[in-house]
Parts: sequence; C-alpha cells; structure tokens
Amino acid sequence: MTMLDVAGHLRVSWDVVKDIQKRCLKRTFYRPRLKDLKRIAIDEFTIGHGHKYLTVVLDLDSGAVVFVGNGKGSEALGPFWKRLRSSQAKVEAVAIDMSPGYISAVTSHLPQAQIVFDHFHVIKYFNDKLSDLLRDLYREAKDVLERNILKGTRWLLLKNPKHLVPERNERERLEEALRIDEPLATAYYLKEDLRLLWKQPDKDTAEGLWKDWIARAESSSVSMLKRFAKTLRVHGSGILTYCDYRISNDPLEGTNNKIKTIQRQAYGFRGKQFFMLKIYALHSTGTHTSDEPAELTPANTGLQSGAKYIF
Repeated sequence: MTMLDVAGHLRVSWDVVKDIQKRCLKRTFYRPRLKDLKRIAIDEFTIGHGHKYLTVVLDLDSGAVVFVGNGKGSEALGPFWKRLRSSQAKVEAVAIDMSPGYISAVTSHLPQAQIVFDHFHVIKYFNDKLSDLLRDLYREAKDVLERNILKGTRWLLLKNPKHLVPERNERERLEEALRIDEPLATAYYLKEDLRLLWKQPDKDTAEGLWKDWIARAESSSVSMLKRFAKTLRVHGSGILTYCDYRISNDPLEGTNNKIKTIQRQAYGFRGKQFFMLKIYALHSTGTHTSDEPAELTPANTGLQSGAKYIF
C-alpha cells in the first residue's frame, strides 16, 4: 500500500505514516554492518532533474546497499571511508569505473584492496569513442550515397551482433556500412574482440588477448583506436584483475533499476534522507547492526500488541 492509502485506512495524516516508517527504516537500516565487507562495488546514479546524484556502495557478496552518499565523486564517499576505518573491515577488491576520482579515493583509503575496472564502463567508453568516429566519418563523407549508408548505423554498430533483427535487414545495413569505410570496420571488429577480454578462462589468456588488442589498435591508421589503446594500456592492471575476482558493477545496475522503480511508485520523495533510507532497505540481508533490532515488533515500534502496521 502507498503511504496515502495507509493513512486513509488508519485515519491518520500522511505525515504520521511517513514519520513512523522513516523512524523504523532509520532504526533498522541506517548504520549497516561493514566489518564483514570483502568485495564491494561503487557507482553513482542520477536522481530527478538538474544533475542531482547519489553515490551507492554495494556489498557484492550479500547484495546489500551499505552506503548511500549525497552527490557524486570522492567527496560523496567521505562518511563511508570514516565508518569503514572504524569497522576494521578487510576489503579485498573494489569494482569501479575508470574515473580518476574513484581510483584516487580507493587507492588512498583502501591501499590493500585490488581495483577491478567494471567491464560495462570500459565498453561504454569505447562505444562513445566509436560514435564520435562515426560522426566524423559522416561529416567527411565524399558523396551523398556514402552519407546515406552511414546514416542511422550508430545503433547497429553498438548492438550485439546476435541481437541484429533480420526482419529489418540490420545485418545487411551494417555490413554495407563496414564495407565502404575501412576505419569504421577496423574499429567495429576491434570493439567485438574487446568484449572477449572478460570471457577468457584465466588471467594469462586474457593478458595475451589484451596485448594483442593493443598492438592491433596501435598499428591501425585510426587515431581514435591509438588513443584508446593508450588508455587500455594504462589501466591494464585493473582490467586484468577481473580474472582474479570476477566482479563488476552489474549488480549495482540492477539496484539502480530498483531505485528508479521506487521513485516511480512514490511519484517522487519530499525528503532526500527518507529516499536514501528506502534505498538501504532494498536488500535487508546483512544490513542491520548487531546492536539494533532486526525486526519490527510491538516492543520496538511502540505499537500495542496485535496492532496492524503496514509498510
């Protein structure tokens, strides 16, 4: 039930229902246990309009949200690092994107932890560069026919080949675009090979593919590929560490979808703290601390025995 429905059912105000729920959420979820953290993921999400962000830390072993920070970047993680130090947790690995701010923050506060660069963000970064390359090639096209062939192929380039729709002739359109433009074809096939990096059975095999990919990109005539090869070389350690821990930000993407769902269901939240508490409550496993009640009972909610409470 929505809070408005609960308020109507119990004949109390909406603010009373919200206050009860907020106090219960705060008591149960506000200070998650951190001492057992081993593998975590960090990412930021947009909320509402006007470039507003929340930074979320996820326990990859339990699936529980263990921190929600206001804003984005290393500044939003300040309270988390403070609590983590006092918890004496021994974090082994952290999944992040290639943001310099995150790299610096994790290196400073968790020097013993291994950084694992999230494969989703690496591929997304390459796809952004591939889109830029396509726009440049479109502007430089010599005739109308070439422009017409390149027009509308961006999503075909970014799409997984097995998801191309035969009824729309998507494979034929893609192959035609690749046939008329060699730099685009080189970048596209290297993009597909890059995906294979995270599917290798062991680190040695992955490292061999990584070195081969960089060599092929550097020997190409495409400036974008040469620049990306340099980025891949610099961040090679964090990319290959995936083979040791097999973690990514994928679970956080699922959490982001759930966050969007509770936003839609609530038609927005009047208080950011209340919204953040709702995010903590998305996964209850392992989130409550030992000195706080794990359940809502008449004794710890102030309700009389036998009373109905709906949240």
